[in-house]
Amino acid sequence: MKVAFQVNGQAHEIEAPANTLLVEILRTQLELTGTHVGCDTSQCGACTVHLDGRAVKSCTLLLAQLDGAQITTIEGIGTIEDLHPMQAAFRECHALQCGFCTPGMIMQAIDLVEHNDDLDNMSIREGLEGNICRCTGYHNIVRAIQSVADAS
Repeated sequence: MKVAFQVNGQAHEIEAPANTLLVEILRTQLELTGTHVGCDTSQCGACTVHLDGRAVKSCTLLLAQLDGAQITTIEGIGTIEDLHPMQAAFRECHALQCGFCTPGMIMQAIDLVEHNDDLDNMSIREGLEGNICRCTGYHNIVRAIQSVADAS
């Protein structure tokens, strides 16, 4: 199957079996390795990207579902010289440790802030429910997200 879509603003036409997972396409064909595979069961959120402006787990999307889609990965939100505000907040609030979950956590956090008004500690924690971090107690992650929400 051949499907055309955009990733980080760049057009791509991918030919692969219809059941190829988006996370596989991103990592192997497009070499965007910031999107991680953590569990293979859609439980951890390490593979979270934005599809047409909403956070989704890329391990649950098939190539057949992507025709015409706009996909944004962690590589598409900022640069080392110009971090996205959420990336900067994670750095400033010490909201990462090993970094494995961080790309997916940041993508989910951006979605939370963009699509919710009046976020508080509990609503942020509930919004992160599908993203697992095995290194932190989430306190600094919540602080980082809250700082961006408050600045918006």
